[in-house]
Amino acid sequence: MTIVSLPGSSGLLDPSPKRDMSYFSNGYVLGLTVTAGIGGMLFGYDTGVISGALLYIRDDFKAVSENYILQETIVSMALVGAMIGAAGGGWVNDTYGRKKATLLADIIFTIGSLVMSAAPDPYVLILGRFFVGLGIGMASVTAPVYIAEASPSEIRGGLVATNVLMITGGQFLSYLVNLAFTEVPGTWRWMLGVAAVPAIVQFVLMMFLPESPRWLYMKNEKAKASSVLAKIYDSDRLEEEMDLLAVLSIRDTRSKNSVSYLDVFKSKEMRLAFLAGAGLQAFQQFTGINTVMYYSPTIVQMAGFSSNQLALLLSLIIAAMNAAGTIIGIYLIDRCGRRRLALTSLFGVFVSLLILSGAFFLQSNSGPCGMNTLDSACGDGLGWFAVIGLALYIAFFSPGMGPVPWAVNSEIYPEAYRGICGGMSATVNWISNLIVAQTFLSLVALVGTAGTFLIIAAIAVVAFVFVLFFVPETKGLTFEEVERLWKERAWGNQGTRQSLLDGAA
Repeated sequence: MTIVSLPGSSGLLDPSPKRDMSYFSNGYVLGLTVTAGIGGMLFGYDTGVISGALLYIRDDFKAVSENYILQETIVSMALVGAMIGAAGGGWVNDTYGRKKATLLADIIFTIGSLVMSAAPDPYVLILGRFFVGLGIGMASVTAPVYIAEASPSEIRGGLVATNVLMITGGQFLSYLVNLAFTEVPGTWRWMLGVAAVPAIVQFVLMMFLPESPRWLYMKNEKAKASSVLAKIYDSDRLEEEMDLLAVLSIRDTRSKNSVSYLDVFKSKEMRLAFLAGAGLQAFQQFTGINTVMYYSPTIVQMAGFSSNQLALLLSLIIAAMNAAGTIIGIYLIDRCGRRRLALTSLFGVFVSLLILSGAFFLQSNSGPCGMNTLDSACGDGLGWFAVIGLALYIAFFSPGMGPVPWAVNSEIYPEAYRGICGGMSATVNWISNLIVAQTFLSLVALVGTAGTFLIIAAIAVVAFVFVLFFVPETKGLTFEEVERLWKERAWGNQGTRQSLLDGAA
């Protein structure tokens, strides 16, 4: 039996076969990644399309146009559904498998899209938004885990980050769809209903793809697991991967049984792992990505461009920048590492938010260059200062804090906990998203726009310190090596020795 040693250990164990697979070297893994990533595209599409659709929903339903609470409910009900879908999605993943969880998410999302497109009143529309949210929440848990468990360790980060690229690509697609259907009868119905198409496409493609090999092995279906891994690795690497799964199965008897949500908090290593994963998900939202995206039209107006068409064009440009930055993240995450990429990203986010805060502060004290009294002087000066801050923010956030939280959460938990913990951490992300969405405008009213961005900059500093002390580097490590890493962090050398003894058994 070949046992893989943890980097930095005593070196007494046999060395592993060379891990040198590249991102494009295996078409099967890449196809599996893109197919699973369609769930991420649904996530991104829905978050982007509702902003344009709401303009036309207000025109069709007088009750909506006259009631801001109803408008907010239409938008936020998808977030409520996503929180529930993510929380329950972890259990579905562990009990029924990653493949079935994906298929179920597609069915729920399709039903929600069709209900929205045919809604006779705003209350049925809200019901459809809830179903769409359930599907999105479940997919946000399932796709990263499914991709990670089929990925070679040396390119796992980049492949999981591809799911984030699909999210940003979905946002870009939503803006294109909004433009395409602006002059079509039943505008918002087409905008919301067309989302069912990629969900149906993913459902069909997933029927031809296998279950996660690690989940199959966990359920004692070793022959099926080996068959899937044989399509990914050569014979020497396949033997190593199967040996690693065998060691894990022997060591962790819990992998044959379901674990509960409370079990996550019963061991020190699991508490540390969940703290790192959930903390990253929370800071992804609290460092302001949605607030900056929300405020982009206002920043353009500060630059002296008040046209609504230009505001919509800006949304396209920002979405394109976000997707391009994610591609850079895919390239860097397995070269520079998750931790370094996150720290660099947060430092850039901090500087960018200071620039944005400064621009809004100077704008608020510039007299005739106030937000409602724009002129060319403002456009040439303070406005472009703010646009630079916005561009820098997207450039720094998208390669790092965009993909890193999802990549880290797909790989830091032991097999028996991966679905449960992935679901819980994704739920933290959705809850944080909702908190930011519901408090941003109130915070602006209380302390001003400049003060709000300054507060978010301070949160970025806290996030930097958090990553520095609580998030380990997992670049290139197998799942088994990551599990040993947490034991070492929790119990020091005693945990490392025990891990090696467990592996040798």
